[in-house]
Amino acid sequence: MIIFGKKHYKQKTIEELVVMAQQDNLDAVEELIKRNQENIYASFYYLSSNCEDILDLTQEALLKMARNIKKLKDPAKFKPWLNQIITRIFYDYIRSKNKKLQTVPIDNKDDNEQDRFNVVEVPCSKCSPEQNSLNSELHCIIENSIHNLPESFRLAIVLREFRGLSYEEIAELTKTNIGTVKSRIARARNKLQEDLRGYIA
Repeated sequence: MIIFGKKHYKQKTIEELVVMAQQDNLDAVEELIKRNQENIYASFYYLSSNCEDILDLTQEALLKMARNIKKLKDPAKFKPWLNQIITRIFYDYIRSKNKKLQTVPIDNKDDNEQDRFNVVEVPCSKCSPEQNSLNSELHCIIENSIHNLPESFRLAIVLREFRGLSYEEIAELTKTNIGTVKSRIARARNKLQEDLRGYIA
């Protein structure tokens, strides 16, 4: 049996880590979690205004990623696969809160695994005072503006700006057409620009 040091995993590509994780290499799974937990947290941070929910959603996404990694047939498609997990969890979250996705017509102006991988070590920036030390007022305006968007707009802008998805990928994930996705993102950007007009020259 070959035993690798932690540095060995840091040098691996995502695809290589996925392959190793699918072969029950727990250190590879842990490295995948370390590389993705902050981005997943950031996505949920802007999708939910509740700090406790953000941590729970992040933990759920990471655990699903770890438990279902063997179901990923093509390691090269890890990112869209993970985005699908995040999107499904967000939709489930909305349903659990008895919320309905708001739309605007476009023609209108396991516990052991958790301990092993330290899944919830992501700092909750909303709850920590040091996060407010730089540009706190602007950060607060952006955060509130995103949180005040309809859920469908919020999801689209977060998938585009924070997850880096294409319009086509967002349309596929949200089961909408590309025109609707582009409209939602454009309207979300316009709303953000409007809210930030007095703060950015």
